[in-house]
Amino acid sequence: MGDASMVGLMGRVTGTVGPGLVGEVIVRVRGGAEHFLAHPADGRSRITTGTVVMVVEHLPPRTVYVTPAYDS
Repeated sequence: MGDASMVGLMGRVTGTVGPGLVGEVIVRVRGGAEHFLAHPADGRSRITTGTVVMVVEHLPPRTVYVTPAYDS
């Protein structure tokens, strides 16, 4: 799956994402759901478990940068 096809996909945080942390998200791709290592897109935000996020950058093979999908 190329970088462009991951960008814009929605996922859910399964391990807190934040500065100094390597978080985890689950994203529906390729007809299933896969886990990716995750970092905050802005480098500052702390995104808690359960938050719906959008992938803004993908670094193959399993790293994504994410931002919350909805304002809270």
